[in-house]
Amino acid sequence: MGRPITLFTGQWADLPFEEVARLAGEWGFDGLEIACWGDHLDPVRAARDDAYVQDRLDILKRNGLEVFAIANHLTGQAVCDDPIDARHRGILSEEVWGDGDPEGVRQRAAEAMKATARAAARLGVKTVTGFTGSAIWKAVAMFPPVPDGMIEAGYRDFADRWNPIMDVFDEVGVRFALEVHPSEIAYDYWTAKRALEAMAGREGFGLNFDPSHFIWQDLDPVMFLQDFAEKIFHVHVKESIRHLDGRNGRLGSHLAWADPRRGWDFVTAGHGHVQWEPIFRTLNSIGYEGPTSIEWEDAGMDRLVGAPQALALVKQLAQISPPAAAFDAAFSSSR
Repeated sequence: MGRPITLFTGQWADLPFEEVARLAGEWGFDGLEIACWGDHLDPVRAARDDAYVQDRLDILKRNGLEVFAIANHLTGQAVCDDPIDARHRGILSEEVWGDGDPEGVRQRAAEAMKATARAAARLGVKTVTGFTGSAIWKAVAMFPPVPDGMIEAGYRDFADRWNPIMDVFDEVGVRFALEVHPSEIAYDYWTAKRALEAMAGREGFGLNFDPSHFIWQDLDPVMFLQDFAEKIFHVHVKESIRHLDGRNGRLGSHLAWADPRRGWDFVTAGHGHVQWEPIFRTLNSIGYEGPTSIEWEDAGMDRLVGAPQALALVKQLAQISPPAAAFDAAFSSSR
């Protein structure tokens, strides 16, 4: 198998896990990136319940699938966020939310992320994807002017909260891949660099590459891959488009998700502004052999149509630009 093509189940969490696995198996996915919400995976339970872990693995096996990563973006978001408010109440489990006291929420979220590492190890998974939250995302608009000390304190807070979590990840042999994404401690090129530096180059702390979050910020996905090659632990495949017409902006204007006046939106892979062929060729050049995980967020297309369409595109890209190992093998056999 070359790079496995997986389906991220986060946008399918309204469906039972067994139904999502059935669909993905019928469509021809190699496996799943399983989200830790809905009924797909309870990481706290999976960290201690052998029968529950076996049940998840049995569902995958029945549908010809493997699990290549698990995702806990929602809980990870609460580890560093400030403020903690009603938005978090809507995404967290009852156990993590508790009485809603902000610091208590952060601490319980950190413990749940430690459990996520243990759950991943028990499932035979080497990578957890997710968010970290940020105490300083609220300062991104830069007015009133933000003192340097406030930004420095935000990165210290991030490192102080995530180093103990990463101790557990290291202990069980699992890596964490932070998705570089608005609202996170790392949301663009320079903040990704600073976040990695704040973690003092920890070997098990890396990045989930999702170019859809780069295009509307005018960042170069290929350059990002080249410069952060050693820290690319996981790859998401989805796209974004920009509708900049003189009225629409880049910051969303407090408009509803998928409202065209937002200035940008997510669409089916192959229908947006991401240039996938050079990205796949760059993945080859940096030696990335992990999953390419299709993440569905296109509000304008039926996901039952779009997900298999995206799978076909990624399969085509894999044929156009196979991993470097395939070139090496072909060259060696011809000598």
